Amino acid sequence: MTIKIGDRIPDATLTTMTPEGPKPVSTAELFGGKTVALFAVPGAFTPTCSARHLPGYKDNRADLAAKGVDTVACVAVNDAFVMGAWAEASQVSGSDDIVMLADGNGDFTRKLGLSLDATGFGMGERSQRYSMLVKDGVVDQLNVEQGGEFKVSSAEHLLAQL
Repeated sequence: MTIKIGDRIPDATLTTMTPEGPKPVSTAELFGGKTVALFAVPGAFTPTCSARHLPGYKDNRADLAAKGVDTVACVAVNDAFVMGAWAEASQVSGSDDIVMLADGNGDFTRKLGLSLDATGFGMGERSQRYSMLVKDGVVDQLNVEQGGEFKVSSAEHLLAQL
């Protein structure tokens, strides 16, 4: 079953890359007591994700903060090393930027009900492209893209919902 507006984010552990190496982060820690703009991509370094999705959130980070967003986070079914390299290559690493979250085994993505079968592209199980606004662990907005599209999960669309 797919998560929906009003649902609580499930308990899961994601991983973020730090200068000391991979660090686990719980969803309770990430979402508790904060307003978080979370967006998911099918894969780091993939064309739409790198050219449009991540840059849109980077460019709109200050506007999201001005509207009350405490944290902007990107999640993908990739490992922490890949997410760390993508953050560095995209120049979004740092505390004021975007938190890059690895869902290496796809556990969080499956709990949300937002998995994508990308085996036809040689990518295995991935995440659907989506954005959500989470307030203190509860989904306030949810925007899931239709296959192959990039519209409702954009930073601009989420910003317009605030």
